[in-house]
Parts: sequence; structure tokens; C-alpha cells
Amino acid sequence: MKSDYLTDLKLGEYQKINSGKVREIFDVGENLLLVATDRISAFDVVLPDPIPKKGAVLTQMSRFWFDRIEKEGITGHHLITADAGEFPAGLQPYREKLEGRSSLVKKCDPLAIECVVRGYLAGSGWKEYKADGTVCGIELPGGLVESSELPEPIFTPATKAVSGHDENIDFVRATEIVGRDTAEKVRELSLAIYTSARSYALSRGIIICDTKFEFGFHEGELILIDEVLTPDSSRFWPADDYEPGRAQLSFDKQYVRDHLETLDWNKDYPGPELPAEVISATSERYLEAYRILTGRELE
Repeated sequence: MKSDYLTDLKLGEYQKINSGKVREIFDVGENLLLVATDRISAFDVVLPDPIPKKGAVLTQMSRFWFDRIEKEGITGHHLITADAGEFPAGLQPYREKLEGRSSLVKKCDPLAIECVVRGYLAGSGWKEYKADGTVCGIELPGGLVESSELPEPIFTPATKAVSGHDENIDFVRATEIVGRDTAEKVRELSLAIYTSARSYALSRGIIICDTKFEFGFHEGELILIDEVLTPDSSRFWPADDYEPGRAQLSFDKQYVRDHLETLDWNKDYPGPELPAEVISATSERYLEAYRILTGRELE
């Protein structure tokens, strides 16, 4: 499986400008090529075992959501095409490697914050609420339990860590990083996208507990970038099993996180190897989320 990492992927004349936790990014002239590998990270650590078909799920699910968001007129986005047949001629010799897991996107100046929206109380938000009654400085009603639906979705930004762990911040800190006007705009857009997506997903039987968006400027316009509403950037719960007061079953990489929490691991590099059954079950969760939300099989 480890051969599917694609870390050594070379695309002829095109320069690789970044190798992230999951994506390889290439400069292709006026645009960028994002290649989603099957790598998986947890607690901001890339694990040694990839998840089969994960990169294709991330790419094609993002494409699905970008199309919906554009049709709804919420905001523009960076996706040009995810059809490898429409990539520049110089990339066509590599089409077999790129097909299904790659996107041609606009070059943007990304914001230095991540835009997190929470509709339910889970993860680091639940931990903070138990300690202080707040999430990222936002005071919440008393008496909430793990996985409680919040009275309304909340915008809880985070820093982008080059290495190590991202850090939750309050809105005031976000305005200091990106400016008040930009912070207010991405808060508005993030809540609008989440609200629309949550309603659609619930109609398909999935609860979007929380999610992370990224934005950037392209020719002076603030647009949605990176991935959107995938199992990597969101917590997806089956609606028919939802029960407040406990951790929920999950279609996303929470299954991997839950396994890692049972280990004697300090959440730093190197990450532990995953058992075959965890790898297989995680892959199937990604594929099932795609099938349910899009109504079709993965291409």
C-alpha cells in the first residue's frame, strides 16, 4: 500500500512547489495542480499507512460540493477542472496517475487562518466546553453533553500550523491576523456554506457535525479554496444512529483517531502503523460517505 503515497511523483517540466500532509502541489503556469494522495493524517501527524481510494474521494467529493456551492451563488471557488483530459497537454503523459485524484485550480493568496464551523459539540470543542463552558471563546448554554446540537452553528477559526498542531483562536485574534473586514466576510461565507450543506446532507441521512473551510484571494476576489466538505475536513455522522451524550459513529477519519486514542502514542512523529482492518474499514467509510452524499459510485 505504501507505494500509493505519490511523494516521489514527478511531472516532467512542472515543478512541485509543496508536499503537504495529503496533497502534492505543482506549478503549471497560470494555475496549480493539486494531487490528492491516499495519505492520512491524524492529530496533525501523517501516518505511515495510506487509505486506498482516499485521494479520489477527496477530489471528487470536493468537486461535487464546489459545483453545488457555485450553483447556489454563495461564493466563487478555485476549481477549474478535475477532468484530467482537460489538463494542459504537458500533463497528458501522466494522466493515468492523475485521473480521479487531481484538480487544476486557480493560483490564490491563501488566508493564514482556517475557517471552522461547528454545529454540534465534539472533538476539541467538547473538551473546551467541559472545562470552561466555551468554544473558542464563545460562551455556550449550560447543560450540553457530548455531541449536543448547538443552538446555532458557530464560527471558530484556527491558525494554520506549518508544523505541529493547529491552534483554535477566537474571532478577535482572527481579525488581527487577516483584518476585520476579511474575517467578517469569511465568517459569513463559512456559516452560509455550512448551513446549506448541512441541510442537504441531512436530507441524505448524514449529519455534518463540523467542518473546515479555507479561503484565498484571486485577482482581488475572496474565494473558497483547497478541499471542501470531505471526510478529511469534516465530521460526518449517520443521522439514524445519532444520540447525544456519547461519541458518534463516523464516516470520516474519526475512526482512525478513535483507534489511535487506544494506543500508547504521544501524538508526535513518527505515527504508528495501522492494522489492516482499520485501513480497510476507513477506506469503506470514505467511499460510503461519497456514495450517500453524491448518490453515485466513485468514478
